[in-house]
Order: sequence, then structure tokens, then C-alpha cells
Amino acid sequence: MIVTVTLNPALQVDYEAEKVEAGAFNPVGRVRNAAAGGGLTVARLLTQFGHEVVAAGLAGGSTGELIRNELAHAGVAAQFTRTGAESRRVVRITDASSGQVTVFAEPAPYITTEELGRLAADYRNLLDGADAVVLCGSLPAGLPDDIYGSLTSYATGAGVPVVLSGRGSVLRFGAARGPALAIPELQPGAPEHAVGTQGAAELRAAGAQAVAIAVANGVKVVSAAGQWRATLRATPPAGRIPAHDGLVTGFVPGIALGWSWPDMLRNAVALAASVAADGEADLAAYETLLSGVSVSSRPGSRAGG
Repeated sequence: MIVTVTLNPALQVDYEAEKVEAGAFNPVGRVRNAAAGGGLTVARLLTQFGHEVVAAGLAGGSTGELIRNELAHAGVAAQFTRTGAESRRVVRITDASSGQVTVFAEPAPYITTEELGRLAADYRNLLDGADAVVLCGSLPAGLPDDIYGSLTSYATGAGVPVVLSGRGSVLRFGAARGPALAIPELQPGAPEHAVGTQGAAELRAAGAQAVAIAVANGVKVVSAAGQWRATLRATPPAGRIPAHDGLVTGFVPGIALGWSWPDMLRNAVALAASVAADGEADLAAYETLLSGVSVSSRPGSRAGG
């Protein structure tokens, strides 16, 4: 069983109108609701590939119930810790005539100390029988930056490997607790090289057993055993751009089951490139892309270099 943790989930509401005019009445042609958040995307993708998954984290109010329902429709088991504050919504409005998308994002809910304590207890109960834990996504208000560090410590203390993805101090605090793999999430609009070998070395020095960083057309892994780089030689299907959540998902089975790094990298790169904008993977495209990933290595390299 793989446990994904999403601390700041959202209900994503997608509207598509033939044409959107500010200050006017705009009839909507298509509506789609989806449970959103890094950990929930990972949970859906893992389920799509046949893995047993439990989606955990924080959810509250009627929006929290809708998030649970959306996950149930996708076949994902959910065991969220309930909160008093309403989970957030993200509304995306697409103008079909221009393709322009406008997004309205509600503020994150505030999490109390009591709710944080219940989350910790619920999470520790889930670790019994877990093969791996995935920690990714933004934090709601009220949670400390070291929350992923604490959750990583609970898991590693129980002998469960952790795949951690995040940004800034949240990632650094988590890396210090020894996750099996840390994957920096780039800021929107940041170039692929924004996290280079030096950044990976810093996360390794902090305590991460391995670090995966996005590079042009693929991904690079730095670990104590060496460095590997996977490059996608094949062309992804139209409309598919390698997705961060897909990349995270691709590493999880290998971390849980002890695959080799080359096999993990091939899986991660092919899966990331097969994910569409709606968060679903094209399984046929994945199978085709898998054979188009090449992996090179530098065995014996030290953590940073």
C-alpha cells in the first residue's frame, strides 16, 4: 500500500464558455469537477497504474466531502483527517474562442493545533502496512514549514521510505529528515535548470538519500551511489508536456519495491510525458514512450559531483 499525503487539497472546478466577457453574463457549456493537489494527482495516477493507494491529509466542510466523492469516483481510497475550516476551491474558466484560461483560487484554510495533532495520529496509524509514503503539495495556513520533516521522521522511524516533493524551506526541512528521494518542485515559470547539481548536493548534504531534478527532456538523479540521467528520445503525444506530478508518481513504485535507478528513471520520464492536462495518463502512450528513454550513469560519484 502507498500512502499519499495532501495537506492543502482543493476542489478544482473547470468551466468552459464559448466566449468570456468581463462584466457580462457568460453561459457555461461544460463543467468538470476534480480533486486537486499534488498528492491527489499522484494518488489517481498510481491507481490508474494498478497500485493500492490511500489518499490521506486534511479536508473539511462540504468541499472536503466533494473532494472525497471525486476520489471515490476515480477508485482512490481516502482517509482524510477532518478539519473545521472549509477546504478551498480553485475555479478555472476557459474561453473556448481564444483558449485563454482565467483562474480564481480561494485562500487556504487555517489548521488548528488540535487538528494537527489528529493528523499526526491518523498518519502514524496508516504507516502500519505502508510500502511507501508520498509527501507533496503546498501547505495550508497554520502549519509550520517543518511539517513534512515531522511526517518524514514518523515514516522513516517506522521503516517506510518517503518520496518528498516541495519548494523552499518546506523541502529543506523535509530533506533533513532522510527521505528516500527528494524532488524539488520548480516555481511556475522557472527554467528547468533552476535546480542544478549544486542544489541537489545541498539537499543530499541536508539528509536526503537521493535527489531527482528536472533537466531538458528528462531527469537527473544524484545519490550516494552515483548519478544517473534519463533522456526522452521519443516525442510525447500532442498536448502532453512532462508533468511534475507525473514525474513524482513515476518514482514511487520503484522506491516502494526496490527497483534499480535506471528502471525508476525510465518509468518516471515516460509516465511524466504521458500525462495530459486533466491529470490522466495515456497508458498506450506510456508504453510507447518507455522504450524511448535512454539512461546514462556516473557510478561512484560523490553526493555533489
